[in-house]
Amino acid sequence: MTHPFLDNQTARRLFLDRHLLLRPGSGPGKGGDLDQVLHDLGFVQVDSVNTLARAHDLILWSRRGQYRPKALEHLVARHRTAFEHWTHDAAIIPMPSYPMWRLKFARDEARMQARWPQGRRDGWMAEIDTVLRHVSDNGPTCSQDVGTHEKKGSTGWWDWHPSKTALEFLWRSGRLAICYRTGFRKFYDLSERVIPAERLNARPTTAETVDWAMSEALTRLGFGTSGELAAFFDIVTRDEARKWCAQALASGHIIAVDIELCDGTRRDGFTTEATLDQIASLPDPSSRIRLLSPFDPALRDRARAERLFGFHYRIEIFVPEPKRRYGYYVFPVMQGDRLIGRIDAKRRGKVLQVQAFWPEPGIRMGKARTAGVRAELERVAHLAATDDIAFADGWLRA
Repeated sequence: MTHPFLDNQTARRLFLDRHLLLRPGSGPGKGGDLDQVLHDLGFVQVDSVNTLARAHDLILWSRRGQYRPKALEHLVARHRTAFEHWTHDAAIIPMPSYPMWRLKFARDEARMQARWPQGRRDGWMAEIDTVLRHVSDNGPTCSQDVGTHEKKGSTGWWDWHPSKTALEFLWRSGRLAICYRTGFRKFYDLSERVIPAERLNARPTTAETVDWAMSEALTRLGFGTSGELAAFFDIVTRDEARKWCAQALASGHIIAVDIELCDGTRRDGFTTEATLDQIASLPDPSSRIRLLSPFDPALRDRARAERLFGFHYRIEIFVPEPKRRYGYYVFPVMQGDRLIGRIDAKRRGKVLQVQAFWPEPGIRMGKARTAGVRAELERVAHLAATDDIAFADGWLRA
């Protein structure tokens, strides 16, 4: 049987449209508009690195130029329309999705109980009840508030003191929720004091959760393999994903499709008839140049991004400086439906310092494209709260 075929350009545009990067973004980037952006993306990854702007802020700014960080804080801490937990990493997630995280809470708890005794300081399990009681009695609690008798020096990112580990365990297993952050420090409270009752008390079955996670992932990706769909929220196992795809294919809920990759080869995947019907109405991408977070949803799956766009990207934070090819933390740069390069830019006080821009092979940096890069840096300067842009000598590595 011949499957529907998506050429590479169509596949890229469909994928980017589902990630709100094909069309010009409009809207205030706060309140209900921001809720809708978060819903459309599924989640935004949270990351602590702040050389220019934090990952979640840059992700949302890339879709809504008027967005400012306080708007997302308000969704979590005031309006309770979003919550923090994990997908493949720490993330902010729309509150309507909370009931589906019940399955992840249970699976994460089992995984932590099996693995953490070998990878964390001893004594954390004995602190669970003490920490839970502290939060119950005192309300919002950060890691500095617990384990005051414990040694808190750290030899690494995961070398937490036992009470901090207990706090994280209680959060990851769903008994605590993050009620707000101060700076980047998390404050936890009992889930029943943070999560709206209608979301907290909902109890979907495992089958309902699997169906939701796979269907919603396919909506946001446009097309994908069973493994790519399972990895999107990281709730469903690979076996569950394969079974769901087989059943959905047999019932006609999804269809098989051939996707052309950037090198001309093809990859099997799944999509829906409704998605194929929408392809004809996809607009041409704008010529605007966009600076993206390294953790942008369009790039989170590095292998998928490389297959679709031919863009190889790795974070070099942990690479010794003499061995780095580009820099500590460089930002991917997109124009239209192509990734055209990467840029080393960082905030130094009130100055946005641009060290280098490396265009991708085959990308010519004429006057118009160079001006487009400068214009995007001027736009992001507002998010970074800088007043000036300084370009290093020879910054354009064309």
